[in-house]
Amino acid sequence: MDDGSRLLTGPGAGPVLSAAVRHAGGELLSWTLEHVDANPNQSTTATYLAKVSWPYGERTELLGVSARSGELSETDRGAEVFGDGNREVAVWIYPADPDLPGLKRAAYPELLAALVNDARLLPYPVTGDELELKIIGYRPRRRAVVRFTTGGNTFYIKAIRAKLFDDVLFRHRMLTAAAGVPAPHVAHTTSDQLMILDALQGKPLARAIFDPGDPCTPEQLIEVLDSMPPSVAQLERRPPWSDAVQHYAEIVSSALPEARGDLEWAVQRIRAGLAGIPLGIEPTHGDFHEGQVHVAAGRVVGILDVDTIGPGRRADDLACLIAHLSTIQRMNPAQEAKVRDLLARWVPVFDRRVDPVELRLRAAAVVISLATGPYRSQEPNWQESTRQMVRSALALVRQVAG
Repeated sequence: MDDGSRLLTGPGAGPVLSAAVRHAGGELLSWTLEHVDANPNQSTTATYLAKVSWPYGERTELLGVSARSGELSETDRGAEVFGDGNREVAVWIYPADPDLPGLKRAAYPELLAALVNDARLLPYPVTGDELELKIIGYRPRRRAVVRFTTGGNTFYIKAIRAKLFDDVLFRHRMLTAAAGVPAPHVAHTTSDQLMILDALQGKPLARAIFDPGDPCTPEQLIEVLDSMPPSVAQLERRPPWSDAVQHYAEIVSSALPEARGDLEWAVQRIRAGLAGIPLGIEPTHGDFHEGQVHVAAGRVVGILDVDTIGPGRRADDLACLIAHLSTIQRMNPAQEAKVRDLLARWVPVFDRRVDPVELRLRAAAVVISLATGPYRSQEPNWQESTRQMVRSALALVRQVAG
């Protein structure tokens, strides 16, 4: 089925972008593909960096386009819809993402200052000029995170899809009410699905792993996971990454057909090796990796993105961390050596907490999911980065399967 991927990743995207910019009152001067979210045979969403001439001058804009194999969704129609007689696509100019209605208020300093003042986040009023904004992450149609700083105070804003907001908020408050779980405090929420969080102490483990010495111990990483309250296991179950390994393998294979045979072999071994393992009933994070953990003075002091907590198996969390550490990109030789050393010392500790075979198979599945990233983000040399990730997944599987 035509999921729009050929249109949105090829030269055919140009006329769509040009029409959208013209409709908004500008002229498209140039464009480059910036990000692709592909759901083979169903839908494609892409973003583009576009140089636009507006009546007030030139400016680089981020444009988003969504296409589907079937009819556009209700939220698609919250964007501008363009058609050529054969298909319709939804187009928006950042930050007017149709699934993240609050993002516009978080992305413009003047609007954000009004929000900060209305929420009384600070004991004094601020203006837009006094706010320093940085987009930490933007996954089109899914989520965005904005950091803002003023007068030595730092906050993070999450823009969340409407259907998920209440659920995410409930999870945050569940953990912050539990002793021993250092999740960020929710400072304010809005009716257009913005969640403002206090900044955590320390620095991300993703940065700290490259500092001299050990950033924390593997036992501490296990302890922070085991400190989650039993009530987490009563939440709605979310499938582990390994359940979708076939789906992610298909996305990678579509982008890099040469990897299809290796991926099919790995998927078969992963599914066979994990078959029969019961669903877990432990409280789990659901997306546990070095970007989610804050450390200071050699200890874990915070844990982020608790949107995915729920019942599962501890092996899922530890496998996710191993997979992420195993696929860090663009390291220098000293950094590569540091990560290899940490893995060599941490994995045996994890092996004592969970089944070693299960741990490696689940880690391989997470690596395959991560292998969709270089193409999705249109990284330079994404093909080689993807090949390296596929090789990492294969190496993990070969450790425990013939």
